[in-house]
Amino acid sequence: MIQIEQLSKQFSSTLAVNDLSLHIEKGELFCFLGPNGAGKTTTIKMMVGLMTPSSGTITMGGYDIEKEAQQAKAIIGYVPDAAFLYQHLTGLELMTMVGQLYSLDNASIQREQEQLSERLFMNDWLGDRISGYSQGMKQRLAFASAFLHKPEILVIDEPMVGLDPKTARIIKDMLKEWSQAGNTVFISTHNLHVAEELSDRIAIINRGKLLGVGTVESFRSVSGEKENLEERFLRIVEEEEQTNGR
Repeated sequence: MIQIEQLSKQFSSTLAVNDLSLHIEKGELFCFLGPNGAGKTTTIKMMVGLMTPSSGTITMGGYDIEKEAQQAKAIIGYVPDAAFLYQHLTGLELMTMVGQLYSLDNASIQREQEQLSERLFMNDWLGDRISGYSQGMKQRLAFASAFLHKPEILVIDEPMVGLDPKTARIIKDMLKEWSQAGNTVFISTHNLHVAEELSDRIAIINRGKLLGVGTVESFRSVSGEKENLEERFLRIVEEEEQTNGR
């Protein structure tokens, strides 16, 4: 469903993503982990067509994100780490606009709006202008907009930013349900507890380089030692930095 082959991104003298290859299956909930500056957001922006790779290819649902951008983007839902939302629109107007961009008919837009608004407790403020929304309200709206067209692939950068515990639980349940229904969910996060709770597999990246891919259990059990994911993550990153120099 997602195939990333020998992907690299160079910014001047900085190699932000270095020869990254990942294969993610249909119906998989995949978590992408790494410290600040590891290359996670750069990778995601290339996956959704907001940045052009320096080299390598990305195929989303069978479509090359560069050569078949329109077809690829039609099946992707994207929640960035800091969503840009049109401040002078209401939440309802924004969701309507998003539905129209994905060529949904009015009846489908209204049906999905109603279901998502109910699930995410948005009804009381969806008619207000976005300029008055809190960070958590904006994040809920971003999720609702990403789910609106029922994407085959969800790409999410830091899903729990600004969310209260109740809403975070709802979002976790929605993501799990979405992958169990046969859709692919790709999450970049600093929250190791989210990765530990949700993921089918994880990848760890640091300084643009892939350090490992596997299940949470496979990372915990390396060399016969039982570690939690946080301990193993910190050990892997530290070993890479000691080996290659900070």
